[in-house]
Amino acid sequence: MKFGLAFYSEPRKMAQLAELAEKAGWDGCYLGDAIWTMDPMISLATAGFVTQRIRLGTMVVPAPLRRPWKLASELLALDHLTNGRITLGLGAGAVWMGWQAFPDEITDTKARAEMLDETIDILTLLFQRKQFDYDGKYFHPKLTQMDVQYYPPKPIQQPRIPIWVPGIWPRMKSMRRILKCDGLLPQKMDAEGKFVDLLPDDLRQMKAFIDANRTLTTPFDIVFEGKTGGLEPAQAQEKIMPWVEAGATWWIEGLWGESDEQVIERIKKGPPGL
Repeated sequence: MKFGLAFYSEPRKMAQLAELAEKAGWDGCYLGDAIWTMDPMISLATAGFVTQRIRLGTMVVPAPLRRPWKLASELLALDHLTNGRITLGLGAGAVWMGWQAFPDEITDTKARAEMLDETIDILTLLFQRKQFDYDGKYFHPKLTQMDVQYYPPKPIQQPRIPIWVPGIWPRMKSMRRILKCDGLLPQKMDAEGKFVDLLPDDLRQMKAFIDANRTLTTPFDIVFEGKTGGLEPAQAQEKIMPWVEAGATWWIEGLWGESDEQVIERIKKGPPGL
């Protein structure tokens, strides 16, 4: 089990927080993204300059808001800057977070899911630095029309920068998407289509599905988000262990909406021990 933190931050503060997190023994720092916010890619760059070990990434970039080749360019720069410590959390976007203020953006659920699928496919191909043509519904890159001498280098991480994507249990279309990715951000829906609390047994079933159907041989993470702040060590262990036993490989301490002071205080306490 590895332990990470997730929050929003601006570039100068992010450098401070990431450096502090690395010293305190955390394994990762992940930044949120939104339709209009401090760009996490810039903040991650500042963190990359002051850290050596900790992984850095997003939770999550809304795929419909960034063209795949632009996203690939940003990730490639971060991958080289951090010597291969970047993870991309990628999703379809949380439209309830103010998307109505930007009517030019696509908000249809099916369309955003399709854009997410195409973005995963195209990123995978771009990171291989090979010529290809892709004729999707939304994106149509034709790398056969571009001389290879103009391609940027491959990312340090091969065969690609790891991609973590939300998977919704027991929605099979969502779960099949996970099979072509490198990490699961687990969620659950009931029969009426409402999000409900995920239970360890749900995660165990999700892991069993992935183990039985994933054909990629690259490492795969199962990432669970929760909170242990304010708990005694024994209480934190009691809270986390069911998720470890269900197959989770990362515990992410969600600090969304916390003040800078609260985030710093939680970071300094270090990750919960097992």
